[in-house]
Amino acid sequence: MDVRKIERPYANDVRVFKAFCDENRLRILDLLRSGEKCACRLLEDLHIGQSTLSHHMKILCESGVVHSRIEGKWTYYSIDTDGIQYAKGLLEDLAKVEEIADQCDNDEAQ
Repeated sequence: MDVRKIERPYANDVRVFKAFCDENRLRILDLLRSGEKCACRLLEDLHIGQSTLSHHMKILCESGVVHSRIEGKWTYYSIDTDGIQYAKGLLEDLAKVEEIADQCDNDEAQ
């Protein structure tokens, strides 16, 4: 049995998937596809309150798929390409079917 698979920390993976499991966060990512946006612009486009936007942006930034920067009194958000690549690789890795014989199958054959 591969011990690395048992000891794999899933906390970062959970943050990534949490970022993609909300309709508003998907809308935010769609808006950011065209480039960096100020929080004020996102508020206008999404028709949500500031506290709701802050909640969603916190989750997106903690996941690593969105980057934030502060300029004056405004916060600007953009897609983090490294974070997106990590998310894509994570999904590909988790969806990969490995040809590993189950220990129970081996025991029955003997």
